[in-house]
Amino acid sequence: MTVVVQGDEGSPRLDRVLAQRLPELSRSRLKALILAGSVMVKDAPVRDPALHVAAGDTVGIVVPEAVPPEPKGEDIALDIIYEDDDLIVIDKPAGLVVHPAAGHESGTLVNALIAHCGASLSGIGGVRRPGIVHRLDKDTTGLMVVAKNDQAHQSLTAQFADHGRTGEMERGYMAFIWGVPNRQRGTIDAPIDRHPYAREKMAVREGGREAVTHWELTDVFQGRDGKPVASLLACRLETGRTHQIRVHLAHIGHPLLGDSVYGPHFKTKASHLGPDAQAALAALGRQALHAYLLAIEHPRTGEILHWEVPLPEDLLLLKRSLEGGAMTHPLGKALI
Repeated sequence: MTVVVQGDEGSPRLDRVLAQRLPELSRSRLKALILAGSVMVKDAPVRDPALHVAAGDTVGIVVPEAVPPEPKGEDIALDIIYEDDDLIVIDKPAGLVVHPAAGHESGTLVNALIAHCGASLSGIGGVRRPGIVHRLDKDTTGLMVVAKNDQAHQSLTAQFADHGRTGEMERGYMAFIWGVPNRQRGTIDAPIDRHPYAREKMAVREGGREAVTHWELTDVFQGRDGKPVASLLACRLETGRTHQIRVHLAHIGHPLLGDSVYGPHFKTKASHLGPDAQAALAALGRQALHAYLLAIEHPRTGEILHWEVPLPEDLLLLKRSLEGGAMTHPLGKALI
């Protein structure tokens, strides 16, 4: 690749000039190429990202072909909602781990995407792999977007970091919770950090990272005695911390149905449900959380893309069972 410095890039630094002129390559990728001696100014290799260049200088960049990823592609069925040359959106099922890790070296979403996308992955940071910009817990279902190239990865990463504060990005979840909040809608603004003792858990802790969840009550469900026992919330994220919705809802005393990590003391609540709802909850075997809404700005065209997916079968069965004694809120039918 060849770039002729125009002098209006906003900075004379080599790395910043290239970032301005080559948005398809991330800044970290460009820095790595410079340090590796793959960038030449006036036909001489340079290794200093801060080198000053001037208008008229010719910069040559040798960009190696993306190397094969370490994880192997695996033929795993995917529910694809949208796909183009830049990104892919899937409706993730329960039980599918997003990224290979200790104990889950295979059978992950990344393995499935490597096999499905093949050569259409142009490389994230020089590696032919999908760009994961956000995650869903193994047992949380719903919408996920994944980048296919560096440019899309940079754009989506920035959108998820901003979380709709200045842009159009939205993430919406359906959350079945124990109990009923005392108002129609609210905001949980409580910092989240690693739990001080149980390292696999997160917790609301002073000094943790900012975490903000907005929620709105959509349905209230009665128990076998006719009293409200559970409800359904529509949640929107303003930040994206690990286990954020699960931690926040447990923090306000309304943990998710089926959440054995953040709501273990609520197991006895199941006895207040009707027999069908008890059976549906026992069969669920996971937290009752579904990412039903996603809106982003397309990284190349700028078009606002919006998707919604219905509840998966197990949560739909739970909802119908709970509705055996439900007081249905009028907003609920518009959201489900």
